[in-house]
Amino acid sequence: MIVKMKKLTLLCTSTQQEQTLHKLRDLQVVHVEHVQAPEGSDLEQARNHLLYVQRAKEVLEARPDADPTGKDPNKLVDTVWKLIHREKELKETLQSLEHEQVRITPFGDFDPRKIEKLNEQGLCIKLYEFQIKSPPEIPEGVAISELGRGKNLIYALAVGREEFSIAAHEVRLPDQSLSQIEHHLEKTTKALEENEADFQQYAGDRELVEQIAGDATDGVNYLEVRHGMGSGDAVVYLKGFYPADREGDLAAAAQENGWGYQFEEVDNDDAPPTLLRNPKWVSPIKAALDMIGVVPGYKELDVSALFLIFLSIFFAFIIGDAGYGLLFIALTLFGKFKTKGNATAQPGLNLLLLMSIFCVVFGALTGNYFGIAINTLPAPLRGLTSDYMTGKTSEGVWNSDIAANHIMFICFTIGTLHLTLAHGWNLIRKINSWAALADLGWLCCTWMLFSVVLNMVLYIELPTWITAFQLPLLGTGIGLIILSLVLTKSYFGLVTLALDVINNFVDIISYVRLYAVGAASLAIAQAFNGMAMDMGFSGAAAIGAALILFLGHALNIILGAMGVMVHGIRLNTLEFSSHAGVEWAGIHFNPFRKNTDNL
Repeated sequence: MIVKMKKLTLLCTSTQQEQTLHKLRDLQVVHVEHVQAPEGSDLEQARNHLLYVQRAKEVLEARPDADPTGKDPNKLVDTVWKLIHREKELKETLQSLEHEQVRITPFGDFDPRKIEKLNEQGLCIKLYEFQIKSPPEIPEGVAISELGRGKNLIYALAVGREEFSIAAHEVRLPDQSLSQIEHHLEKTTKALEENEADFQQYAGDRELVEQIAGDATDGVNYLEVRHGMGSGDAVVYLKGFYPADREGDLAAAAQENGWGYQFEEVDNDDAPPTLLRNPKWVSPIKAALDMIGVVPGYKELDVSALFLIFLSIFFAFIIGDAGYGLLFIALTLFGKFKTKGNATAQPGLNLLLLMSIFCVVFGALTGNYFGIAINTLPAPLRGLTSDYMTGKTSEGVWNSDIAANHIMFICFTIGTLHLTLAHGWNLIRKINSWAALADLGWLCCTWMLFSVVLNMVLYIELPTWITAFQLPLLGTGIGLIILSLVLTKSYFGLVTLALDVINNFVDIISYVRLYAVGAASLAIAQAFNGMAMDMGFSGAAAIGAALILFLGHALNIILGAMGVMVHGIRLNTLEFSSHAGVEWAGIHFNPFRKNTDNL
């Protein structure tokens, strides 16, 4: 659920400011709203230092792990930055030398100092390149010596006793010979390798640099809060939000430290942050919400529980393979074993475990194990299947067309229930206002449009009593919506009403993507299985067949994961959320605290 927030205004004397901020940071309870834009030379210096440390951290994180060096923390970041600067200089030198090597190589290896000396003695010597098919006219008294030839170009040395010009591209003389350039290239490459070895030497100190970066972040946050406070005559103050259930802690701290304070209720003009506290069984969804970086607004619905349930269902439909699900469960359990004690890794692993269980159940009901044909499965596995979901006829034959229609029917039903929950929840929330009539109207429209979808897409002949109620139900729904819009003075909704009804119809149909993506995944698995079977599993061919199966199913799993990200997440954050009125416009509750502390 979304935790109730209240507003805080806290006052203290200027001499108490530092002590107050340290105490408040230890409480970890106030989401600070700056009274003024934080500015100051010390803050700017702290921000620059943070960037400095973060860059060193990123560089070390990109290297393989190593043993710590035990170097003085105060000198460690400076040392890493010296290596960063040296690497940059060496790479720029290397790039310049490689460019010069490419430019000069066609002319061969020669000492440019000798040419310069001849030029000083009265000769005029130049390098040229020109087209083979259209050589330029050579001035009288100029000798041309071909030094090299490419596919279309001739590289030549031109010599004359006085200044001359040829209608071709003149190449600037190099500063050093080709052999010298290659020597410097070798030295620079070796220096880069040595610099990389030094980087690798300090890779074991990444945890220490992370700690330094955390301290630097704390410093910036502290200064931002301090410089963002308002001030009066010998008094400074800050404003923020805090969870209502922590009011006692704040009041006790204020009395103990002599702070002035005011607690207020949140009003309609405020934009408080969102703090989610859900039951333990709902907590895995936090991993998905954090991954896509969304949080519901403070005044919106907390759809975490429904998000978790339906995301697991969508995962099962999109992956659709019990074999993959069992593989995911094994990998998840291994991951939980390897990350035992790491609390931050558990929500993601628990989410994957739950979704994988749903996937195994769905795959077992549809008889899908790594794309193997259902009629070749062992009898115990065939016994777990659902006749309805596999399209099994009374003659005992599995009909894929019937199965497809049944799965699509389930998808449309899930979609309609999903949207029904959205409007039903809103109806309960708005029950004391005229706005509730709109959600009641949309419930009528949704179920009427569901019957239209079944008839138009799946060609299901509906009972007469249902068809007789279709138009009256739609008319009732639209009438309730119009009445609600008029009573709440939301007149713009009247203009877009027709489009909204069409969108409602499209949203129900969009749930067929669950079937479409799952069917595509099954087809890919079957295709790779067929390729492996054609190759055979005897002799050397068995290696190729095994490789095809491994790579094919690995690719299918990756595509399935992308499908869950694109379609499973979308159906929750777009189709469902738009009907539930959730815009995901929330601000994460981020209390003033040290970077190393947890909520």
